[in-house]
Amino acid sequence: KRFEQINGDFGWKPHKLDPKECAAVAYDGYWHKGLGCAYGAFYAIVGLMGEKYGAPYNQFPFAMLEVGKGGISDWGTICGALLGPASAYALFWGRKERNAMVSELYRWYETAKLPIFNPAKGVKGDLPTSVADSVLCHVSLSRWCFENKVEANSKARSERCGRLTADVTYKAVEIMNAKIDGTFKPALAAPQSVTTCGECHAKGKEADNMKSVMDCTPCHSGNEHLMNKFKDHP
Repeated sequence: KRFEQINGDFGWKPHKLDPKECAAVAYDGYWHKGLGCAYGAFYAIVGLMGEKYGAPYNQFPFAMLEVGKGGISDWGTICGALLGPASAYALFWGRKERNAMVSELYRWYETAKLPIFNPAKGVKGDLPTSVADSVLCHVSLSRWCFENKVEANSKARSERCGRLTADVTYKAVEIMNAKIDGTFKPALAAPQSVTTCGECHAKGKEADNMKSVMDCTPCHSGNEHLMNKFKDHP
């Protein structure tokens, strides 16, 4: 029948995984046939469950997640390394349980110095890091390139994104494992910009025209590169 899912909505059972193993698989998945970050991160969770537990996990058309590459078909929107785990979470939990997990992962991504992961094979050594301050691929990637004087279309930038995919997957699996154990508790608060902007632009406020919990400042800080400057705001 229409809209009815076998085993019910969010009917797949999640299994705990080793974050370190998942990170390595995510890195390899990023490079696999050039499928990229969302594929690498998603496969490192659901694909590994398939390798270990068989159906239904191994029946998923994993290449579908290639769409997340480059912030979804090169549009620079949500980082594909974040889209992958959020999509994996959504196989197991509805939004009332899942949203806090996604928020914890995304807030960590906004504030962490990345990349951290150092692969056992391929390019050796540490890479320079940056703090994205945003979950958007365009902001995250461009900031890393600008701060470290690396070209966006270089092999070094691709290596950075492969390692970032591993980092995000490691954190995502830690969150998932805690959720399965019943010990998950969100620890990261929203930045001050969300609270400040919400004083005027949230539901029931003077100008109810904001619907987001991401850090506001990367897009609304009024630096010289932003076309959308708000003259009436500081």
